[in-house]
Amino acid sequence: MQLSDFDYDLPQDRIAQVPVEPRDHARLLVDQGRQNGQTNIAHRQVFSLPEYLQSGDLLVVNDTRVIPGRLRLHRSTGGSVEVLLLDPLTADSRRWSALVKPGGKLKDGEILRHLETGSECIFRSRLESGDSFEIELCFHDDVLSFLDRIGEIPLPPYITTALPQTDRYQTVYSRRPASAAAPTAGLHFTPELLQRLRDMKVDFARVELVVGLDTFQPIQTDNPLDHKMHTEFYAVEEEVMTKVQAAQRVVAVGTTAVRALESAASRDELSGRTSLFIHRGFNWQCVDLMMTNFHLPKTTLLLMVDAFVGDRWRDIYANALENGYRFLSLGDTMLLNRHAEES
Repeated sequence: MQLSDFDYDLPQDRIAQVPVEPRDHARLLVDQGRQNGQTNIAHRQVFSLPEYLQSGDLLVVNDTRVIPGRLRLHRSTGGSVEVLLLDPLTADSRRWSALVKPGGKLKDGEILRHLETGSECIFRSRLESGDSFEIELCFHDDVLSFLDRIGEIPLPPYITTALPQTDRYQTVYSRRPASAAAPTAGLHFTPELLQRLRDMKVDFARVELVVGLDTFQPIQTDNPLDHKMHTEFYAVEEEVMTKVQAAQRVVAVGTTAVRALESAASRDELSGRTSLFIHRGFNWQCVDLMMTNFHLPKTTLLLMVDAFVGDRWRDIYANALENGYRFLSLGDTMLLNRHAEES
């Protein structure tokens, strides 16, 4: 296996900069497997999803909420520093792992200040992983109030247009603020669409996977299997696993919901930190259908898609590009069927 096996040409103008309104009017590419060597695809919109699900299906979503974890700070010398908070390192949420730019010249104990509010953070050190740093937040109330004052919702670096409303980068069912990025496949759902699915007896379940460093970490090894996955926190309630076992089909919304479910099954632990890397040859235990956006080339997310539907992902992506689909976090989405090859 070579990293070049998971490359494709993504023109810059196909990277969505703004979301479609309403949410469920984004386009939906439906994977219908191959017949006579040809990949069959239907082109719909997300509000058509009920046509492809059925009574007895279980829709599983990641209900994590994005924190305003991008901090624009300044050194005492006047230089600017950007901090992206990833994971709390202490129970009181005062110390965090973070991406810091530029981080190489900062000194342990150096105070970084938010100019508008005067709030302070302390740079501590580079963490052992080498990719991130330790940052201490200096607050007197609670961490979310502090971040609401000085932080911004972090958008991926390839999105250069500000969103008119920050809630547009949150799912309508999000709950606990914890993640550094949104589980973006879920951004397409509206309360009305969810109710339509409930009315047709599609069951609904929540899991949590806190989106962290691997969202921002490209594969940098020629053999992608040499890539080191960082751990992310996940939690799946026992009731959800019971529903998974009883469901006709499990439909996971987003790669993070997939990793939460498959981590719980493969590790036989309902919560913890997972470094699960899903690639060709993976032993699927839970997920039958996956709804996911279109991913960057040479990423672990694309390897997961390859593990799910095989090499027909190339036909799917080529068809999406040819038919004007919008890619990445704010773009369109697809419904993949792991068993479609057999039909």
